[in-house]
Amino acid sequence: MTLKACLIFNPVAGQGDPDVDLAEIESLLRPTIDLEVVVTTAECEPGELAKEAIERGAEAIIASGGDGTLSAVAAALMSTNIPLGIISRGTANAFANALDLPTTIPESCEAIVGGNTQTVDMARCNGLPMVLLAGIGFEAETVNLADRNAKNRFGMLAYILAGLKQIGNLQQFEVEIELEDKTIAVSAAAITIANAAPATSILAQGGSEVIFDDGMLDLTIVAPATPLVAIATAFELLSSTLRGMASQRDDVGFLRSKNFKVTATPPQKVVLDGEVIGTTPIEVECIPGGLTVYAPLVEEIQPLEKLEGLPNLKIDLKV
Repeated sequence: MTLKACLIFNPVAGQGDPDVDLAEIESLLRPTIDLEVVVTTAECEPGELAKEAIERGAEAIIASGGDGTLSAVAAALMSTNIPLGIISRGTANAFANALDLPTTIPESCEAIVGGNTQTVDMARCNGLPMVLLAGIGFEAETVNLADRNAKNRFGMLAYILAGLKQIGNLQQFEVEIELEDKTIAVSAAAITIANAAPATSILAQGGSEVIFDDGMLDLTIVAPATPLVAIATAFELLSSTLRGMASQRDDVGFLRSKNFKVTATPPQKVVLDGEVIGTTPIEVECIPGGLTVYAPLVEEIQPLEKLEGLPNLKIDLKV
């Protein structure tokens, strides 16, 4: 039976030609999928379009656009078991990178046509669905500075420029973090609570790895004393992440829990999956296995040799 799917396509995402992108996607999907195409507009929220497509009988939803579009559609599918196909065409593509999914149109379409799915965690932040992370303080201010015009002109550089500008305004604030078994008070310049996060989200990388299907959230505390120290801290976080190691800096801390409540004094801006949603306090809870996504089938790498444990085994090494 042919899969009935709806493609929700955001034409203003990224810096490519949307007509060319859409034509390529359709050419790759239509031979094997009964595809309906819905193009987003300023008046059409992607999550609502996904819900309407399900009501029309869509068995799968495919979203193509930036992280905002993908997160909105994922939120609509949370806990439904309806699979989501992801075709990233945004500035950062953090959504796909965080979930180890393809970031090119051909590879993304190949994964969708292949039909293999996997479940990943989601979360709720103040009742709102969360796929990636919630940032408090520095990250929220940086996202707030990187407006749409800057992202259209400079791409990922827009975030870097906004971050450099925000470092000059670096300020610490007092934080109270409530877990199920304890409450922690600390000073910080940035707090990040991650369900999933790419390596480029360095403020989420206090621990060695953010695992997106373990039923847990990862909270990172970054507390550099000066802008110069902040730059050194960011570099070390990126370096330790690339090495798969937890940060050893004294001004970086990290916690893991299923739930967090964070209060800041004075109140701080909060960014949720790339969008500023207000200010603290926030409560975040993990929703294990809350989303089903199409993903490439990864074959387990088999070892080339396995001899240990065989009876009467002898090995003579040639010099």
